[in-house]
Amino acid sequence: MSSMSSYISGVVQELPPSGIRKFFDLVTQTEGVISLGVGEPDFVTPWHVREACFYSLEKGYTMYTSNLGLPELREEIAAYEKRKIGVSYSPADEILVTVGVSEAVDLALRALIEPGDEVLVPEPSYVSYAPGTKLVYGKPVPLLTYDADEYRLRPDILEKAITPRSKVLILPFPNNPTGGIMKAEDLQALVDIIIKNDLIVLSDEIYAELTYEGEHVSIASFPGMRDRTIVFNGFSKAFAMTGWRIGYACGHPDIINAMNKIHQYTIMCAPIMAQMAAIEALRHGEGEMRKMVDNYNYRRKLMLNGFTQIGLSCFEPRGAFYCFPSIKNSGMNSEDFCEKLLKEEKVAVVPGNAFGNCGEGYIRCCYAASVGNIEEAIERMGHFLARHRKG
Repeated sequence: MSSMSSYISGVVQELPPSGIRKFFDLVTQTEGVISLGVGEPDFVTPWHVREACFYSLEKGYTMYTSNLGLPELREEIAAYEKRKIGVSYSPADEILVTVGVSEAVDLALRALIEPGDEVLVPEPSYVSYAPGTKLVYGKPVPLLTYDADEYRLRPDILEKAITPRSKVLILPFPNNPTGGIMKAEDLQALVDIIIKNDLIVLSDEIYAELTYEGEHVSIASFPGMRDRTIVFNGFSKAFAMTGWRIGYACGHPDIINAMNKIHQYTIMCAPIMAQMAAIEALRHGEGEMRKMVDNYNYRRKLMLNGFTQIGLSCFEPRGAFYCFPSIKNSGMNSEDFCEKLLKEEKVAVVPGNAFGNCGEGYIRCCYAASVGNIEEAIERMGHFLARHRKG
């Protein structure tokens, strides 16, 4: 059959494949690989949460729910957000349950962006923000963050990037891939700029519970910011529920209603069994979650110390479950480093440039892996660097 590529949208043709998934696919094709690549907990979803799913099936909960999600789940989400970030949301019209946070971000961009509107995206950051913006014919504008600033978004960098077409600012903190966080004083420095320039904020807080220094702070909690912020969160990371694909968005009812219109026509609703499990996670899952977070914190220190011992410079991550070490002393670019490391030592990590051009010279390593795998991976990386370190 002749090629059908001429029928494919030009925007889609120009999108690069996910740098994360590229290495995930390579791992599945190679035996004996230790993967520090995919950002997924190595814990199984706690039993009582899985049991809630089984119970829902036994009782015949196999039908559609409200497009917004189960009322009981929205009530639990409202209580959780009030408790965690101090912001009140109405379960009736200010919360939308989605198929993961990825769907929530996509819905928000589609609801807000007109062709040519600019979306301000801190980099390095998660791989989907810029492509998601391009798919709605918006223009992603990178806001560079730096190791020297602990990967915080500086107000001068934000202000300098704003133009009359700027409409949305994405705040992905705690950050994937760097582990950077924004403290209250960092966010306060952005508030006046955001309000003065009439920006809408998409605050991706999926790693909020994985904050190792102090408490997570949401920009939605600052005066004047609640109604111009959409808060995204979900169950994948903190509750070890990646495959359940349950997330949510909280925000002004006008924006949530617009997002729900798109959700109605594309997804309908998140699976009811997963929603029932999410209710159980919020009601009774924080104890197990805290144990997992404590374990991640131990592994964070283990990986960071390991990189120091083998000669890789690395910012100390304050959140999420990633380290983002520099590999500049290897003399290789990020892609070559990752491909050779996988081939020679069977360790999979993700090249830093997958998260924006400013990630070149770095790699992302996920410490949501077993202690044994982290120790073995670092030993293999040490052997690799001994052979390839520049000079």
